[in-house]
Amino acid sequence: MDRIGIIGAGAWGTGLATVARRAGRDVVIWAREPEVVTAINEQHMNPLFLPDVLLDAAIRAVDEPAKACAADAVLLVAPSQYLRAVAHDLAGHMADGVPVVICAKGIEQGSGALMTEVAEEAMPNATLAVLSGPTFAAEVARGLPTAVTLACADTTVGTALIDALGTKYFRPYLSDDLIGAEIGGAVKNVLAIACGIVTGRELGDNARAALITRGLAEMTRLGAAKGAKPETLMGLSGLGDLTLTCNGPQSRNMSLGIALGRGERLSEVLASRRSIAEGVTSSISVTELAARLGIEMPISAAVKAILHDGAEIDAVVDDLLARPFKAETLGV
Repeated sequence: MDRIGIIGAGAWGTGLATVARRAGRDVVIWAREPEVVTAINEQHMNPLFLPDVLLDAAIRAVDEPAKACAADAVLLVAPSQYLRAVAHDLAGHMADGVPVVICAKGIEQGSGALMTEVAEEAMPNATLAVLSGPTFAAEVARGLPTAVTLACADTTVGTALIDALGTKYFRPYLSDDLIGAEIGGAVKNVLAIACGIVTGRELGDNARAALITRGLAEMTRLGAAKGAKPETLMGLSGLGDLTLTCNGPQSRNMSLGIALGRGERLSEVLASRRSIAEGVTSSISVTELAARLGIEMPISAAVKAILHDGAEIDAVVDDLLARPFKAETLGV
């Protein structure tokens, strides 16, 4: 796997380009914005999405996604709600069996489909994998130590992907549980908004710790209902990602929650940002999927109510605190 194509030049796509290049790969990245293509090719920077990070001059940006598909593996970093359309457009430009690594974290609205389920429909001839875990793009791009989960049902392909991307400072751990890796990545974004609200509302570290722990129980319930392995959700793509995103204001989702907790309006927060906070849309799709599966996820439902149903934060917090006492069992 000498040539890696990357679809999406936001912060995470650009960070992954630095990973692949440090691993010695030939890297081509597609950017939707013409100014990003120009900046990467001429200035070796992406000031729009990942400022103050100098990129390897060998990373090449292109203006059409099909130009990044002539690769030995493709990293699909499109936002979750656009992944179906992007994957469908790419399908005709890729050779059969080329590994496609899904790097988006979310659940599709309306269908309730995981990203692998979306990709299976849109590009049925691809070999799918999922890359997920506790990652801030800026830290990855700067070469700081990072560990992730790389899940692939085909162990041979998964091992080859790890050999292609892994370095001393970017350490992928192999899994065959794509569902678990996806559930962890999608749910943690919703919980990070909740933790941000707790922080912005100054409800204390005790409350945030309780929310993270009970949020993990929600994640585990949903994962079990979809067939995920419990150990996956205790690993990097579950507990690891949840811990990072709910404790780091670098997180787009947590910082959005902090702003809401301080009284800012969602529309104002979103208007001031270029990058997408996946938890905003995932709060809808996660709660919809939970309802279909008969799974109780009160924290996720509370976030959805605040973001999309006009619920007042203080009233939602009171409702959560008024829930009946119960025995503590993980996943219950």
